[in-house]
Order: sequence, then structure tokens, then C-alpha cells
Amino acid sequence: MVNNFQNGALSTRLGIPMIYGIDAVHGHNGVYKATVFPHNIGLGATRDPELVKKIGAATALELRATGIPYTFAPCVAVCRDPRWGRCYESYSEDTSVVRAMTEIIPGLQGDIPANSTKGVPYISGKEKVVACAKHYVGDGGTTKGINQNDTVISNRGLLSIHMPPYNDSIVKGVATIMISYSSFNGVKMHANRDLITGYLKNTLRFRGFVISDFEGIDHITTPPHANYTYSILAGVGAGIDMIMIPYNYTEFIDGLTFLVKKKFIPMSRIDDAVIRILRVKFTMGLFENPLADYSMTKYLGSQEHRELAREAVRKSLVLLKNGKSSDKPLIPLPKKASKVLVAGTHADDIGNQCGGWTIQWQGQSGNITFGTTILNAVKNAVDPTMEVVFVEKPDIEYVKSNEFSYAIVVVGESPYAEGYGDNLNLTLPESGYSTITNVCGSVKCVVVLITGRPIVIGPYLGQIDGLVAAWLPGTEGQGVADVLFGDYGFSGKLSRTWFKSVDQLPMNVGDPHYDPLFPFGFGLTTKGVKG
Repeated sequence: MVNNFQNGALSTRLGIPMIYGIDAVHGHNGVYKATVFPHNIGLGATRDPELVKKIGAATALELRATGIPYTFAPCVAVCRDPRWGRCYESYSEDTSVVRAMTEIIPGLQGDIPANSTKGVPYISGKEKVVACAKHYVGDGGTTKGINQNDTVISNRGLLSIHMPPYNDSIVKGVATIMISYSSFNGVKMHANRDLITGYLKNTLRFRGFVISDFEGIDHITTPPHANYTYSILAGVGAGIDMIMIPYNYTEFIDGLTFLVKKKFIPMSRIDDAVIRILRVKFTMGLFENPLADYSMTKYLGSQEHRELAREAVRKSLVLLKNGKSSDKPLIPLPKKASKVLVAGTHADDIGNQCGGWTIQWQGQSGNITFGTTILNAVKNAVDPTMEVVFVEKPDIEYVKSNEFSYAIVVVGESPYAEGYGDNLNLTLPESGYSTITNVCGSVKCVVVLITGRPIVIGPYLGQIDGLVAAWLPGTEGQGVADVLFGDYGFSGKLSRTWFKSVDQLPMNVGDPHYDPLFPFGFGLTTKGVKG
């Protein structure tokens, strides 16, 4: 498909190759059988930038396997409110953790040479791809975490909380930066010339290209697309170099041409955009190698990448409770027992385990791609003599009438992306809580939460023996069993504050009224047989 597009571009008068980009935000997540890595919230919990760099390198290979040289990643948002539907795309509420995780950029693009000029993009070759730091700037700071809303904050707050990851990304040679739908103190970022041209291009000396979000300029007006001529003028005038237009591109071309001919947009602004886009295309070698390399297809979903994802899952899991008293830990669970129960909507569901941005934009429950569910991971890990019984939503009588040695309850949020995930109450679906109550009231249990953020769990904590935050682990569920059964130890630390009640939000580490259920950085550890 990409080659067909490219051949079309190469057959035009100037023969300038087009650059094809895709949202590969946790691996090459739009492609069947690709390796799906944990979402960023889990990677933040690993506190392991070198691991994240390796994930970047693996993602680049899987992108190249399908002929795509550009990903709209990483998201370097600093999510300050878990009610935001994109919070799982943020590594942490803490700027320093997000800054450390920009190490994914040299993973995707290659290590920038020591003598490079700051701000100049760098892509090291045919096995690497163009990266995109997003969403500039303040996307994670909106009021009540409402997607695309207004980030009300002082200049000092913006520069100290939300801006630092962009500086790091630029130092590491990031080639593109995507603008946020959100506003900064009432000004739409897509129309913010001071921050795009003034700060990003002139102060930070960014020399790659600036790209809009999907229909981003349409959203400069309320309602969207109400005055498209103004949207073009404001967006291009603010310094956006490449505009993402999914549907009516001729309307944009006609509108922009009119504005340039009538001198509302100076030709110098067009030249700046063209220079920046060509600079990235030259740097990445697109003119020399515009077409897909079919020898790369072997990298898609490779065993080596699945092993890396499994390691990332192990390191991302955060152990929040281990036994009703600390002298009687439940984890590691015994691999030899007569009969155990696995329950919950997320125990045997690859789609739920991967979350949003998987195969489809919103993700989808069910067997949507190739991977290992947590149920199958448990079966693979235990002694073959042990009976593993799976009942998705058992009632109390069933649990009581069977002699289970222990139970593993896997529940969580349904998949979502962007504004569809905005949530002011942060509760699980009702069946999640009823499964916890039905099972944990009658048998020793470990609850594994598959969520894109902290959720309400305090009222149920008393009946839970073991509690694991597994975030959105992706396709390699075996990593969950690796730590539950003690092959490896738990090492993950919360990259976000776990609240007691949503009434406390926003509440972030360092706030004066900090009273969490589990604080930022919390995570119990266990020893593993293998590491």
C-alpha cells in the first residue's frame, strides 16, 4: 500500500517522495500480529530508560517491516489528572520520569552524533524511523483532564512541568513535533505563534518540522471548521509546517493558495515549511530509499521483540499489596496446588489487555491480534498437574462450593482512546467489583488490574489479599505470570499517584494536600528465581 502511494508521488513533476506516518504508540499497534508493548504508563513504572530505548528500536524495525518510515510517537505529555482519556499515553505525572523516557527517541531514530548542532533532526538509516514528540504543549494539564480542553497554568508552570521533555527531545535530534488540540490559558495551541514560532523554533532552535494533529486546524474555531480560511491563516501563520487533513485536502490547498496569492501568508512562511520538511526527508534518506525494503518483513512480531515486550511487562507491574499482613505474603503464588480459579473479564482477552490504539483507534475487546492472554500465561507457568479453572463472572456459591487453593481475578477498564476515555468517576465496570467481591470474599485472591490509570479500589482493599497494577500490558501476557509465580521479582514503581477518592483530583506528588492511597514511587518488591 505504502509503495503504491510512493510510486504515485515519484511520478509527479518534481518526483519528491512523500513521507507516510502512522500512530505506532506501543509497538506497531495498527498491524495484525505485530508485537504490542505496554502502554507508556506501564513503561514509566519500569523507571528503565534503556529498556524504553530498546522498545523504540524494535518498533522502528516493525514499522520498516511494513514500509512505514514515520511514527507519531512518543507522547511526552505529563498527565496531571488521571481523568484524562490519554493518561495511559503519558509516562508519568512527574516531569523527570517523562524526561528520562525520551530515550525512546534515539531508539526510534538512532543515536545522535556527539558533534551535532542542537535542534537539527537526526535519523541514522534504513532500520530507523522518524519520531514525533507530542502534543506540544500542555496536553496533560487540562482542566479536570478533559481531552482537548484548556490548560490553565502560569508561564513558569508550563515551562517547569510540561516543556522540559521537548527540550530533551530536541537535544536528542527528534525530527518532528506535533501540536496539541488543547489550549494554553484560552489560546488554541494550533494558533499559538508565540509558542510554536517564538519558543519552539526560535528559542529552542528546533530545525525539524512541526505537524498539526488530525483536523487540528479545524478545531481552532468553535464549532470546528466554522471559518476554515481563518483556521488556515492562524495555523500556518503560527508556524505549523505540515497540516494533517484526513478528508477534504483540496479545500485546504485552494484556501492556502488564495491566502498566499493575496499576501495574507508571506512566501517566506511557505519556504520555511518546505525547507523543514525537505530537511527531514533528506536526513532520513527518503530520496535515496523511497520504497519499502521487503527483506525487513521478518521483523514484524519477531520472537526477539516478543521477549523484549515480555521483559517490559515484568518490569512494569507494580505490586500494591502482598498478603493481609506483611509477614504472610501471598506472592509468589505456588505453581503446585490442586485447583485454582482464574476469573474476570480481562483474564482471557487480548484486546482488553492491550487497551486503546490497538488494531483500531479505540482498541476492541476480544481476540483481535496474536498474543498470550493472562489465563494462558497462568496455564503455561504452573505445574501440569494443577487444575486451572476459568470462570469469567463466578457467583459466591460457585466459589464457596469448590475447593480452590487460591484465585487470580483479572479485571479492568474496557479499551478506549482520547476523549472517549475521559472519565470523571474512574470506577471499574460494575462486573469488575462484583467479581472481586464474589471471589475474594471466599478464597485467598490476587487481583490484577488492567487499567490505563489508577482507579477506585480503596473500598475493596480490605478483602483483597494481593493487588497488582498491570496497566495495559499488551500482547505478551506471559510477563504477568513470570512475576506472579516468582520466576522474576516485582520491581515496578508507581509512575502516578494512586488516589483514595476522585474528589482529591488533581493530586500530584509534591502537592501540599497530598494524601494518596498509594504514593507516587510506591511498589512492593519480591525476589525472583531468575532475576
